[in-house]
Amino acid sequence: MTSIQDLLKQRILVIDGAMGTMIQRYKLAEEDYRGTQFAEWDIDLKGNNDLLSITRPHIIQDIHSEYLEAGADIIETNTFNAQAVSLADYGMSSLADELNRAAVACALAAVEKYKQSPKYNPEKGGPFIAGAIGPMSKTLSLSPDVNNPGFRSVSFDEVATAYYAQVTALVESGVDILLIETIFDTLNAKAAIYAIKKYFNTTGKNIPVMISGTITDASGRTLSGQTLEAFYTSVMHAQPLSIGLNCALGAQDMRSHIAELSQISACYTSAYPNAGLPNTMGEYDELPEQTAHHIEEWAKQGFVNIVGGCCGTTPDHIAHIAAAVKHITPRPLPILDINL
Repeated sequence: MTSIQDLLKQRILVIDGAMGTMIQRYKLAEEDYRGTQFAEWDIDLKGNNDLLSITRPHIIQDIHSEYLEAGADIIETNTFNAQAVSLADYGMSSLADELNRAAVACALAAVEKYKQSPKYNPEKGGPFIAGAIGPMSKTLSLSPDVNNPGFRSVSFDEVATAYYAQVTALVESGVDILLIETIFDTLNAKAAIYAIKKYFNTTGKNIPVMISGTITDASGRTLSGQTLEAFYTSVMHAQPLSIGLNCALGAQDMRSHIAELSQISACYTSAYPNAGLPNTMGEYDELPEQTAHHIEEWAKQGFVNIVGGCCGTTPDHIAHIAAAVKHITPRPLPILDINL
């Protein structure tokens, strides 16, 4: 199979859209999340979307399949919160390994199904499975107690240990890429990077790593206060395949940040914005053709190498995005001055 590195030299790749948006379409109840395995669990489980890889795997497989049929080159595993720290909210920390492995199995099943589809073109290369590593429900840089700014509810070692276990399960199960995404606290991301590098050094395995941060507001900073350039500088030691932005902003508001990133990044750049900003009901109204229009303009300006969608986006959004960038030349990697 053609490597993702080779494909990125040839064309703009498309990553999938939102998982949560698609799950909401199924209007699942508490019992759907519980299934039979967790029928007697003493904590409410509705909203624990990662659990569906075990209790409703056909739903997760079908969502992956829809994104592949829409033209996604990269699909993300349903593992955004599948590590011990976040799963503690549901009393399920011990299930982290099982959840990650089940999620990868769902993605692999969808890929195998897609390879039987008339839309599958082996000459196109891919598709690839990215092991999604989310920002975690606890933060290392910010105190959850406004009256005690020095307090932390979790330690760096605890975060790194949780990420190491997740990385182990994802890689052993067969992902092609590791994706640290929706980063609003760079210290959490650095713990994930530490865990990944430790795993690579311990096992001798090595797969590409993608990193995607989140600019939370008009100030152009992450939630923990870093500018985009500071965030980039803080994580580039990981030598990622790509660095980019996702979530929080719609494409219109993300544009200036993507333009800036394209100028400073020594690696490939990625961008998968929300479908606009949420309305008063928390829903996303931006139409697929509107999102695709913005991303097409970014592509024509030479800003991006990997594009897709985050909150509120659907397979229809991804289909429009894939069509919009299909024939546009990808952003070339910059030629670095080694004398600097």
